Amino acid sequence: MKVPQKPPPDDELLRELGEAGPDKLAEVFRSDLGKQQPEGSYIHWDELRRRPAPQGFTHRQWWLAIKISRGATHRLPFADSQQTSFTFTVPDHVLKLTHEIDRDASGRIEVPELVTNSPTRDRYLVSSLIEESITSSQLEGAATTHKVAKEMLRQGRNPRTRGEQMIYNNYAAMQFIRNHKHLLLTPAMILQLQQIMTESTLDDPTAAGRWRSAEEDVRVVDERDQQVLYVPPPAREVDARIAELCNFANASDERPFIHPVIKAIAIHFMMGWIHPFVDGNGRTARALFYWSMARSGYWLIEFTSISRVIKKAPAQYARAYLYTETDENDLTYFIDHQLKVIRAAINSLHNYLARKSKEIADTRQLIASSPRLKGKLNHRQLATMDHFIKQTDAVYRIQEHQNANQVTYETARTDLLDLVELGLLEKHRDGRAFVFQMPKKLREKLDSK
Repeated sequence: MKVPQKPPPDDELLRELGEAGPDKLAEVFRSDLGKQQPEGSYIHWDELRRRPAPQGFTHRQWWLAIKISRGATHRLPFADSQQTSFTFTVPDHVLKLTHEIDRDASGRIEVPELVTNSPTRDRYLVSSLIEESITSSQLEGAATTHKVAKEMLRQGRNPRTRGEQMIYNNYAAMQFIRNHKHLLLTPAMILQLQQIMTESTLDDPTAAGRWRSAEEDVRVVDERDQQVLYVPPPAREVDARIAELCNFANASDERPFIHPVIKAIAIHFMMGWIHPFVDGNGRTARALFYWSMARSGYWLIEFTSISRVIKKAPAQYARAYLYTETDENDLTYFIDHQLKVIRAAINSLHNYLARKSKEIADTRQLIASSPRLKGKLNHRQLATMDHFIKQTDAVYRIQEHQNANQVTYETARTDLLDLVELGLLEKHRDGRAFVFQMPKKLREKLDSK
């Protein structure tokens, strides 16, 4: 990936336009030139310069008109080493996206029944935490398959590889975030979070739970060609910058007002920008996004995975950082990208819940057709039967059922043994433990009268 070309300075563009004469100056300011850009996007100079310029105008005049059309900027309480402040604007499509997230992620309108019904809520929350843990770690290089990682977390077995350890750590970190979402953010909490994230995965184990030092050459590079994409601020600034970030995260009376979703995205960005650790910066930044969203009441976000969306186009994620850094710290590029990521994650959640609702309804209908089984299965057992019907070769353990449903070992054991008693599962010994499998003719058993 190449570092985007920096936009030409505004004062230089204004001087050039003035030199072009009063007629051209009037033409630029009276035209709708600034609105001639892809709808719903916040275009960067590096992309704009590659597109055909509107007839009668240069790319530089076009860019100046766009910059002017973006309107008033909002200043964040952060600045880089050259004292350039981080700012953002709120174009129409950003307002629209924040409205949609307000509507769909805070649980006020059309909340999916499967995540408001307490018996099933924990099962779907566990699934979402697993998904985020896997994909967030894979974004940072965890080398393992999705299936193997999911089985590891559900079965509760110990990690066997570095990639599995990264995912195991990320899962523990997401649970840590859930348990601390009502607490104020502190440097100590961030250090603890990163320590959980990086446990037993670092070349230098002492780098877990501490800030990077001046002797450590930490920078972001493109793994394909080793091009340096970003050099973070000096290590001597980390303490002050993290304290500044915590103050911003904990404040509830900002003047002027910053929308809570934009605030969570800004925390995500600034944590990545400060890059305070030798490793684990991206995972920690994304985890703090979830902390901020949950703290602001967007509880449905706990059931989504932003990393799953990011993983589909990781270059766009990296580019959103670079666009901000190369255009006078304009955070709108990153806000624009992340709002679209959140919107896609929420849509994915609703589609998933609709599909799961239908699958469970179909399973219940199948069971309801058998007088022998009617009314005998609880919601956890129904979900287990749905799992086995879809995966005929699945092997299930008591601990896996326990972890998936957040119940005691004895409750999980009783659930599965009852299914064996009803003839819906078979029990086999695997060493000292039991495993459960679906009988070959399960559907016939369910259909039998």
